[in-house]
Amino acid sequence: MSLEQAEAFARIRLLRSPNIGPISYRQLLRRFGNARTALEALPDLAARGGAPYRAAPESRIADEIAAIKRAGGRYLFHDFPDYPPLLAQIDSAPPILTVRGDAALAARPCVAVVGARNASAGAVKLSRDFAAALADAGFIVASGLARGIDGAAHRGALNGGTIGVIASGIDIAYPPEHADLQEQIAEQGLLIAEQPPGTEPLARHFPSRNRIIAGLAAGTLVVEAAPKSGSLITARLAAEFGREVMAIPGSPLDSRSHGCNQLIRDGGVLVQSPEDVIELLSGFDGIPRSTFREAPPAYTANDDLGDEPADIASLLTTAPVAVDELIRQSGTSAASVQLALLELEIAGRLMRHAGGRVSVNG
Repeated sequence: MSLEQAEAFARIRLLRSPNIGPISYRQLLRRFGNARTALEALPDLAARGGAPYRAAPESRIADEIAAIKRAGGRYLFHDFPDYPPLLAQIDSAPPILTVRGDAALAARPCVAVVGARNASAGAVKLSRDFAAALADAGFIVASGLARGIDGAAHRGALNGGTIGVIASGIDIAYPPEHADLQEQIAEQGLLIAEQPPGTEPLARHFPSRNRIIAGLAAGTLVVEAAPKSGSLITARLAAEFGREVMAIPGSPLDSRSHGCNQLIRDGGVLVQSPEDVIELLSGFDGIPRSTFREAPPAYTANDDLGDEPADIASLLTTAPVAVDELIRQSGTSAASVQLALLELEIAGRLMRHAGGRVSVNG
């Protein structure tokens, strides 16, 4: 599948515009049928939400496209056939990815292997050995190219198939000592970035990267992790997405094992060998088609966002509340509430949270 050049440009510009996230992007395409029409509507929608608006400058998008080409990357849009099918199932799936390598790898059975950056020598070996065995069994191994467990998992699976998801732009290597490994993954596997080229890996980008890792895979294996590590965020997201969560137990005397032990205590599956992982994930029976992958229909008067937004701003506070609760309390249709939330989000007045909850900016 290919896009008309003007529409592809408009899609990138729409996503890079202020206050446009995956959910609002999807709703805008559904409402207006294409990104060009949605861009034209943004100022009016923002005004109705209570703020002036200016979309991302065209010159910035042109510079971004040129940088992607220089880096040897390409765009992967949410409705392209080779967009990762499991990732497409989640509500917060990135509408546009930048990739290098073989995108077809993401359609094969995939398991995420994550863990501590300051991992023990034994855990690093476990990660490498597990990844190699999983790759030999036909699984693609996804991870985040971090030091420690992630890097070992990529190296173990490199010859069989691995996906590296980075928190920076596709043209930035992080950590610097993994520059060669990142290049190898781009040449032999698949490298994925959500952020525009030139973006440095800031702390706020890592949870977004983690959701992609969890979304790509049928299950997430945590090899070693402290109680508040980013690996546990990946595991929590995997559970929210309905995927398997697995952990290798460790000594209670080592703080780097506490996160894995906690996962097991909270219901994660204890695994002791690659065969345990293979057995658990062998029952994963297919990849349902996501509604997010479908081409957006042209806007009609009966569009799923409705014609008139509900007046719900007074129902929102800085405390997150479920959208379903807003629908009940407002007494209006779900479509009207969604349109009101979209207008508030574009105006920069709304925050979206996990679990379909929303709040106003403090």
